[in-house]
Amino acid sequence: MTNIEFISQHVSAAAKSIQNVVQLLSEDCTIPFISRYRKDMTGNLDEVVIENIAKANTSYEAIVKRKEAIVKSITEQNAMTPELAKKIESSFDLNELEDYYLPFKKKKKTKADTARENGLEPLAKIIMAQNTDDVDYIASKYLNKNVTNEDEALQGARDIIAEWVSENIYIRKTLRRIFQRKAEISTKVVKTKKDDEAARKFSQYFDWKENLAKAPAHRLLAMLRAENEGFIKLSVDIDKDEALDMMENSIIKNNRDTAIHLEKAISDSYKRLLEPAISNEALSEAKAKADANSIGVFATNLGQLLLAPPLGEKRILAIDPGFKSGCKVVCLDEKGDLLYNETIFPHAPQNDTAIAMKKIRSMVNAYKVDAISIGNGTASRETEFFIKKIAFDKPIQVFVVSEAGASVYSASKIARDEFPSYDVTVRGAVSIGRRLSDPLAELVKIDPKAIGVGQYQHDVDQTKLKEELDTVVVRCVNSVGINLNTASKSLLSYVSGIGEKLAENIVNYRSENGPFQDRKELKKVPRLGEKAFQQGAAFVRISGAKNPLDNSAVHPEAYPIVEKMAKDLKISVSELVANKEKTALIKPENYVTGQIGILGLKDIIKELEKPGLDPRKAAKVFEFDSTVKSIKDLRSGMVLPGIVNNITNFGCFVDIGIKESGLVHISQLKDGFVSDVNEVVKLHQHVQVKVVEVDEDRKRIQLTMVI
Repeated sequence: MTNIEFISQHVSAAAKSIQNVVQLLSEDCTIPFISRYRKDMTGNLDEVVIENIAKANTSYEAIVKRKEAIVKSITEQNAMTPELAKKIESSFDLNELEDYYLPFKKKKKTKADTARENGLEPLAKIIMAQNTDDVDYIASKYLNKNVTNEDEALQGARDIIAEWVSENIYIRKTLRRIFQRKAEISTKVVKTKKDDEAARKFSQYFDWKENLAKAPAHRLLAMLRAENEGFIKLSVDIDKDEALDMMENSIIKNNRDTAIHLEKAISDSYKRLLEPAISNEALSEAKAKADANSIGVFATNLGQLLLAPPLGEKRILAIDPGFKSGCKVVCLDEKGDLLYNETIFPHAPQNDTAIAMKKIRSMVNAYKVDAISIGNGTASRETEFFIKKIAFDKPIQVFVVSEAGASVYSASKIARDEFPSYDVTVRGAVSIGRRLSDPLAELVKIDPKAIGVGQYQHDVDQTKLKEELDTVVVRCVNSVGINLNTASKSLLSYVSGIGEKLAENIVNYRSENGPFQDRKELKKVPRLGEKAFQQGAAFVRISGAKNPLDNSAVHPEAYPIVEKMAKDLKISVSELVANKEKTALIKPENYVTGQIGILGLKDIIKELEKPGLDPRKAAKVFEFDSTVKSIKDLRSGMVLPGIVNNITNFGCFVDIGIKESGLVHISQLKDGFVSDVNEVVKLHQHVQVKVVEVDEDRKRIQLTMVI
């Protein structure tokens, strides 16, 4: 099977498109570049499909590599046969390949190995042949100094048979299918831990049982976490009788004296060798599916968070609220640079409200502030109320933004490099302000896991989580495009084809030579060659560039085409850009080249109509219910405004303006069945919810969606 055939089995796309994508990937083209600028080669495949093709191709390469290792090992043992070689060659199932390799795999000395050393393998073969009724007499012929009686001989033979049974390909495959369909996962509480305070959150799993295949990802991960923390014991089982019946029916051919020994060997093989291995395998596969599901949820949430509406280039006063330690206040200019910082104490225990108000008014006037950004942590509501009492000289928009991960950023090397002379409190406040002006540019500086928009992110495969989240960040950064002359090193590093080292070189070049005048100047950056330029140039923007195309998503390779379009219309490129009347006259079929076809040309024309259009919406002010300040103010039946701040498989969490977020279970999102929470709500969506139940002791709020 070729890689294209393998990928076609896992990805729904035309073989020619898959082949072209694989070819482009082999040429070190990035996924954003391929999906945006090679549409005619891919058949207009989107980034997700291209990512799946890349993953499937990686899986194919891993399987091929494993097959080579298996063949080499078996061949070195002089055990390879034409039949086995053919089976390995035709198989692209890792479990099946490991089954073929199992008899030849180096392992610790087994009971079967000892029996073979004692000369009992011929006896085992005789029993497996099932052609005799005088088993005890035959066994007596295999006695020696290590095998002193017939029972020992027969036990040794059964040990060998048990191993043969465990290596039987048909039995292993059939058992896998049974486990996949019928396995039950069950839990029992560890009695000594039952009354631990930390165990309370896992109380529903103290005595739990359900079909493993149907267990939702969040529930399976919760059970595994409970087991890892020592609160429960977990097991995965199927009906033992069904398993043994299947095994016996596939091996035992008659009712001769050998049958009883085969039954014993089969039972031993299942209990000692097969059941533990296949059970662990089934749980591992279920865990992998749960991981993929949860990582998918996290990735979707992260994508929505990164593409949250920006306020844009405004002067912002940002506040990291607090009680005893005060509220840290910073003033930022339109580029997010720090102009001033101050600490105020409007809340208890100091209650210096009047002085704090005066300082805020003074800062707003002195630094010509357009908007105020307040972190949503401790003292957030109190600070919001305080700010809204101030009589400003002009209208000031007040926003409450998520400060999740701000503390991680403030203590990071990135923050220390940006603000070496300031402490973590100032850095955290700056991050809160920048998140309002441009969430994407600020959040890329933080490890996505610290942003807190997933479920059980610390329990899933960390390597796969990082890979997926990095992919999401790359996708978001390149879908928006970035300002080459203002972007941080962190943001630049996610641009297609750039990476961390080239991003650093770009920033250094910019510092030494001033702002970039055009995209071509990128080629002067040390180590930024033609390939990196090809992959990344179209994803950066140069505001005010002489060539207006440098501030658009038109790729430099297409500049000659645009110039020809303008020439044919008898106008300049500058006159063509953002001129819908003129772009409507362009016939894409007249400009097809060997590299850019109709799909690419339609994209170019669309971009010329609205060059550099930011796909994100504009930020909007949101008002919480001013009568609700803590969980104690909640009552069943209350209808409140809220913002969706996290999405999971089982529902969404809504910020209603207090410390604790409320849960809208998936069954409460709307009338009728909901299979995917993201079909109903999105992160940061403004919603109306009704309070269903409040548990003050456990700090839990149950909500239902109103609109």
